[in-house]
Amino acid sequence: MRITVLTLFPNWFDGPFGESMIQRGRDNGALEIELVNFRDFATDRHRTVDDAPYGGGGGMVLKAPPLAAALDATAGAPGSEGRAHVIYTSPAGAPFTQRRAEELAKLPRVAIICGHYEGLDQRLIDSRVDEEISIGDYVLTGGEIAAMAIVDAVARLLPGVLGNEAGARDDSIATGLLEAPQYTRPEVFEGRPVPDILLSGHHAKVAAWRARQSEQLTRQRRPDLWQAHQDAKFRK
Repeated sequence: MRITVLTLFPNWFDGPFGESMIQRGRDNGALEIELVNFRDFATDRHRTVDDAPYGGGGGMVLKAPPLAAALDATAGAPGSEGRAHVIYTSPAGAPFTQRRAEELAKLPRVAIICGHYEGLDQRLIDSRVDEEISIGDYVLTGGEIAAMAIVDAVARLLPGVLGNEAGARDDSIATGLLEAPQYTRPEVFEGRPVPDILLSGHHAKVAAWRARQSEQLTRQRRPDLWQAHQDAKFRK
């Protein structure tokens, strides 16, 4: 899979994309990440990428021409063969979910525009953007952190990135429920023992215990997920 990230701050990604599982995926060819500074596609002397909004108002708006040129050169022009699926990180976008990450992981090419300032000229969105995504109802200084979250969630689903494909399938949220509590050595920590069932060696009983814990945690902490889980069971 190839992911192109269009950003004003490509150096922000050096750490997150140069360590751990993401780097493993890049090293073994499961994932290719291209970082593009779209300021490089501005044509004026000052390499301007933003301007005051028509109609007045505070803040600045990202200009369409530099981003259009950057997208066409790296992700493909509209209608071109093999063009990347273009995402814009935006508070107006649909909430990012595990299901959407799984769908994106099946695509060969994705491009992510990191928003800034008061947003992006709507004409660029209308002509180049396939999908707007939000990672939550809060305000960030820019779309870089949102892009990192999307890339991480998608990349870990690619074969050869995690090294344990079952782990990705069984994670919290991936199943629609929160994951059961996990324990490791020592058996007793600060007077708190590991639940006996996990020491029993009885795999079926352990699985049943984890299922009950998962349901209980989801009911208590994420009633929205629990309701969606119940609705899905009812539809079946």
